[in-house]
Amino acid sequence: MGAIVPLILCGGSGTRLWPASRESAPKQFINFLGKCSTFQETIHRISAPAIFAAPVIVTAARYRHMVAEQLAALGVSATILLEPEGRDSGPAAAAGSHFIAGQDPQAIVMMLAADHMVEDVASFRAAAQEAAASAQQGQIVAFGVHPDHAATGYGYIRPDGAGETPAIRAVAAFIEKPDAAAAQNYVAAGYLWNSGNLVFRADQLLAEYARFDPETVSAAAEAVAGARYDFGCPRLEETSFARTTPASIDVAVLEKTKTIRVLPVSMGWRDIGSWDALWSLTEKDGEGNAARGEALFVEAEDNYVLGDNLVAVVGLSGLAVIQTRDATLVTDRSKAEALKPLVAMLKQSGRPQIEEPAYVYRPWGSYQAIDRGERFQVKRIEVKPGGRLSLQRHFHRAEHWIVVRGTALVTIGNTEKLLYENESTFIPIGAVHRLENPGKIPLELIEVQSGTYLAEDDVVRLDDDYDRLRDGGWERPAYASEPVRGSSNGGAAGNPQNATSHPQPRRHF
Repeated sequence: MGAIVPLILCGGSGTRLWPASRESAPKQFINFLGKCSTFQETIHRISAPAIFAAPVIVTAARYRHMVAEQLAALGVSATILLEPEGRDSGPAAAAGSHFIAGQDPQAIVMMLAADHMVEDVASFRAAAQEAAASAQQGQIVAFGVHPDHAATGYGYIRPDGAGETPAIRAVAAFIEKPDAAAAQNYVAAGYLWNSGNLVFRADQLLAEYARFDPETVSAAAEAVAGARYDFGCPRLEETSFARTTPASIDVAVLEKTKTIRVLPVSMGWRDIGSWDALWSLTEKDGEGNAARGEALFVEAEDNYVLGDNLVAVVGLSGLAVIQTRDATLVTDRSKAEALKPLVAMLKQSGRPQIEEPAYVYRPWGSYQAIDRGERFQVKRIEVKPGGRLSLQRHFHRAEHWIVVRGTALVTIGNTEKLLYENESTFIPIGAVHRLENPGKIPLELIEVQSGTYLAEDDVVRLDDDYDRLRDGGWERPAYASEPVRGSSNGGAAGNPQNATSHPQPRRHF
């Protein structure tokens, strides 16, 4: 048996941790616990070359730069498989398994979510090896966690009798998230938390999936076969992937197959899917209050605070108070499910707080909204050394740039010029422009926007080093992608220097 191939699903939007988690910067990429993100914690767990091969990460195209940067920070190489749209964990698992099976049909795969925490990494790795031995024989093995309390935020697994080894059990049923009374009964009866971690042979999972939904398995295979590399990342073919049926892997396969088994484990596992889960993992004072950021508690107990500024809680208990620069949430800490209708309301009303955080990361650096009013907006922009924004123009706003630190190379129309500290420039409405940091230190500048419409979708990208012409809703130049298995096209394919013109960009609105 070869090394286990980790298949990490990393495409969720993390709305249950709003307002810290946003659609453009979801929870798996956020450092909530003072060490690193849960995605990076997941990478740490499988960084054992004697046990695990290089991972395959399935994520949305819009998140690939965050994935790549967080991998680079750890010095880890991985394949980043891009989904053109989210179709839930079933199609993601099918596409990932097809991709891995293309190298080795009988590869042992360990499917993991990117937003879990595991305290006992040694036990996790030992369990992976034990499950792999059973998977080699054709079983699909789920990790069932011994509960330490009656959680209502997790699904449960009811084990049933012995499996093929003393440690591995058969599965009687998968059970959805229960109410408090049912959860107490499940814990007393020896049920296990459903961690969502699976170990299986690639060909075996696909065979079982095809028994229940052959169209999805076939469409996923075509999406992989038709994938094209975009800047080193294979992007699933969009039309084929759209034919898959959106479903969780539990519903699509696990609840139906007779090959499912469960391995009971104790490894300090938590799904970081609620403010209550984060409270349980954060150091507390003598009254059970936990905080990330500056907080004061008076006659208060069992509260969780996450804030950019000072937060004071007086005479209250069991709350989560989440403060960001542009939104504040105050909620009963245990009411994780109540956030779903709130997020739906925000999305329906078109609130910008559902999409972008106040501090926004980009492949070239970051920007932070400082102030906004009628017909104006002020941002602080930081560009990494060597970073370059897209060549772009705006139809409804002009911009003023003032360099605070570093050196800026500015393109406006056909003119290039260098700006140094305390120097500024003006970009008229409609002017084609670009900002670049040619220096060795971060470039910091203040941008003042003025105009009739200041939303982020008033941008037409004409050229982009990070291939966001498609990811952001714009058409890409033809040279920006090439087939996964090599291209027979000559000329400009894969070579921007050979391209003579760009197609007209497509507007968002």
